[in-house]
Amino acid sequence: MRLNWIDKSAFKPASLSPMTRAIEYLPKSTVRQMAERSDLWGAWLTLHVWGTIGLAIAAFIIFPNPWVYAAAFLIIGSRQHGLSILAHDTAHGVLFENRALNEWVGKYLLAAPYGGDMLAYRKYHLKHHKYAQSENDPDLPLSAKFPTTKASLLRKFLRDVTGLTFLRIRVATFKMKRSGARMAGTEAFDKNSSLPFWVSNAILFGIFILIGHPWLYLTLWLLPLWTWFFACLRLRNIAEHAMTTNDDNPLTHARTTHANVIERILFAPYWVNYHVEHHAYMFVPCYRLKALHRAMMDAGHGPDMETQRDYGAVLKLASV
Repeated sequence: MRLNWIDKSAFKPASLSPMTRAIEYLPKSTVRQMAERSDLWGAWLTLHVWGTIGLAIAAFIIFPNPWVYAAAFLIIGSRQHGLSILAHDTAHGVLFENRALNEWVGKYLLAAPYGGDMLAYRKYHLKHHKYAQSENDPDLPLSAKFPTTKASLLRKFLRDVTGLTFLRIRVATFKMKRSGARMAGTEAFDKNSSLPFWVSNAILFGIFILIGHPWLYLTLWLLPLWTWFFACLRLRNIAEHAMTTNDDNPLTHARTTHANVIERILFAPYWVNYHVEHHAYMFVPCYRLKALHRAMMDAGHGPDMETQRDYGAVLKLASV
């Protein structure tokens, strides 16, 4: 395991935050084991996310009916969310052991295709860890609005699945470029350059042309990206920090949500549900978060951790 290219001070729970109490939840030997990065794991997850997208598209081409299309649509939107989850790990520098590989894959194979910018996101996201759930947290506007009414929650998800959230963000980005006024909660979509997005999507469109189905670029790439992807992001933001504490305790200012197999397929892939563990030890790769969860439970931290049994329970908390 190589640690020379990341700040070794990260081997303290949520060490970027000046607010965080110096707590060692697990023995250092256990933490170091959990923090091991693997090029094989990184390559497998990158292959998995793109392979799943490819198989979903192939399934509809072979069985072109509404039911297969609906399933492919939801799976692809979920895996576009999966691209952002894996890009998040590269922003932390932990998806691959090799630094150059981590940076290149994160920028071009994971973030760029869905419109993300891994380097811009890294700067923004580390600020979130530094000030989690405090007034300086750039993610606070995403969680502070909850709980809300059932009608309001329904309207938010309807905006997502109809593409209105995507349009609002595009309009807000355009206005920000012209006037400098920013819409709260949009920093995660900042870009240093739009070129990687256009290049990666031109390649994707070219692939759809080569396989003889150019229209699928719109119906099975862009449409999920404009709709279900944003619904997954909203549910993720609610589950991770809404209705949690506004203090320096990573066990309670984040939430771990247990996810069944359907939830993992449709909107919570790649261990994204283990968010307490991520805030306690943000240098642990996503593929070790489940083991980290078990270790923290075995160490007796379970009663002190903010957890919910599933995403339905989280949505009940979020609506009144």
